[in-house]
Amino acid sequence: MKKVLFIFLIFCFSLNIISCSSSSDEDDEEDIDEILTPDTTAPVIAEVTAVTTPTNDTTPDYTFSSSEAGTITYGGSCSSSTTSATTSNNTITLVSLSEGTYSNCTIIVTDSAGNASSTLSVSTFVVDTTAPSVSSFTLSDTALITGDNATVTLVFSEAVASFSSSADITVANGTLAVMTSTDNITWAGTFTPTANTEDDNNTLSLATSYTDTAGNTGPAATTLNYVVDTTAPTVSSISTTADNQSSVSITDNITVTFSEAMEPSYVTTSTSDTFCAGTLRLSSDNFSTCVKMSSEPVSSNSNRTFTLDPYDNLTSSTTYKTRVTTGVKDTAGNALSSQYETSSGFTTTTSSSSSSSSSGVIVAVGDAGIMVRSTDNGSSWDNATSGTGSGLFGVAFGNNTIVAVGASDDISRSTDNGLSWDNVTHAGSDLSQGDVTFGNNTFVAVGWAGSIERSTDNGTNWASVTSGTDKNLFGVTFGNNTFVAVGQDGNILRSTDNGSSWDNATISIDLTGNRLRGVTFGNNTFVGAGDYGKIVRSTDNGTNWDNVTNTDSRVIWDIGFGNNTFVGVTHNGYIVRSTDNGSSFTRLNPGVNHLTDVSFGNNTFVGVSSINGVIIRSTDNGSNWASVNNSGTTGSLRGVVFLE
Repeated sequence: MKKVLFIFLIFCFSLNIISCSSSSDEDDEEDIDEILTPDTTAPVIAEVTAVTTPTNDTTPDYTFSSSEAGTITYGGSCSSSTTSATTSNNTITLVSLSEGTYSNCTIIVTDSAGNASSTLSVSTFVVDTTAPSVSSFTLSDTALITGDNATVTLVFSEAVASFSSSADITVANGTLAVMTSTDNITWAGTFTPTANTEDDNNTLSLATSYTDTAGNTGPAATTLNYVVDTTAPTVSSISTTADNQSSVSITDNITVTFSEAMEPSYVTTSTSDTFCAGTLRLSSDNFSTCVKMSSEPVSSNSNRTFTLDPYDNLTSSTTYKTRVTTGVKDTAGNALSSQYETSSGFTTTTSSSSSSSSSGVIVAVGDAGIMVRSTDNGSSWDNATSGTGSGLFGVAFGNNTIVAVGASDDISRSTDNGLSWDNVTHAGSDLSQGDVTFGNNTFVAVGWAGSIERSTDNGTNWASVTSGTDKNLFGVTFGNNTFVAVGQDGNILRSTDNGSSWDNATISIDLTGNRLRGVTFGNNTFVGAGDYGKIVRSTDNGTNWDNVTNTDSRVIWDIGFGNNTFVGVTHNGYIVRSTDNGSSFTRLNPGVNHLTDVSFGNNTFVGVSSINGVIIRSTDNGSNWASVNNSGTTGSLRGVVFLE
């Protein structure tokens, strides 16, 4: 009742004022309306720009609109330092948020009349400040050969954005197809190795140029190492023990050398019959039948070289060819890309010389025309007549002919296995302290002041050749269609046209003042040796030479090769020996002095000495040596050769 009376009095008072007023303008009327009509309209608010989700921003912005100004009230897990709203859009910055999901944030705007808006629910958003991690980065195959592919799998801890395998992954020795994913967490693609490549140190590398969906940068990562070997092996050479393809002993073995290490289980031959089986085959009838072997091929040279040992003697005066099939594989599993077959093969000696060879005929020569001969593999020796009283320093055998050279104006020559000798007038070069060798139906002799002579008619006629040096030459050998001569100041010459012309080889060390006195060839390797125990080695047909570590500093007078073993003989009677293709040498002491030459044949090394006609022999590849009781001479021996 009191409230009604109060309103009535106000109404009357208002009428009195109006009646007394001299102004009746509209503004005064509006003021009165405002007094008489209170503000009961609440602000209207709405979301304009939600918080990006997910986001790694712990103070994200949020925008909403309001129909009128007012005070902001925050609810739930969100708040801001902004407490006043204006008409139109309002952008607020939420205070520092922890990582997590925000689904209960609200905003209310209250105008000056106290009218509160409806509660605005902020759209749910996620704050993610944790960087993604790499759970795994793998290849399905880490030893890749020709024809192989590998599946590359990359697993992240969470979904990632802006990831591209072509941009984010660095690939070594291969190509990686575009990686795809159904959930942006697990990605997969195919890796293909590069052809004709050998590299055992490779990884795939992930860069840090990707993020998770919240924008957090991920870490780098790499796969475990993988090996790429897509280089097919090749056949480097096929040769006989004597490296003489035109006059091969019927007891000889055949060696096949590859460009790289092979898996021995894939290098096989026929050991049960003459059926052409296995991956290494020897045949005299175009492989209608094959030679039966005594055993599977014997590996050496770190599984690069394999030796075939026929079960029985080969047939004399017969041409044999060797075939290597695509069944051979290297240690990585790559097969030979195409079948290999020798084009001309090798021809065995005639029956008469073959029988002599099989009995172990050896000839040694020395000072004052000394010549001794053995027919039992070096066990016993008899004198032979050389036909010269001059010193002989080198002796070689080829095409059923023995040639010995030295200080004489003549060259001694025998065509009956050393039983009788003739003197041949040569071109007049000084072959003192020189040497002679045979290859490709050519004898080559070297000597003083760069002298080189050659004969292409089994030593009957000789012609002088320009060597290009005035240095004394002391040793010469033949292998892989290449003649190599060595001598004073470490001089090394080579010829690839049967001794017609010669070029200097490149040597990695300075041997000025040193003399290389001997040189030999085996397993596609030339090895030279000389003063102060110096040993040099070439694996590229004598073009380039490197120094070899040797445990002995004595003069090495000569060096030989047989059964995958290099053997050198020294001034003080020591033996230096290598079973790793001439890479390193060890020293033995057979108990004799002044060894001057060494030769190999019939699985036997024979060394000769310049003192008292001493001859030593080894039947276990140079590991143990025994002196021969009677060498047939007490003079100085300088050279020795097996007739093979």
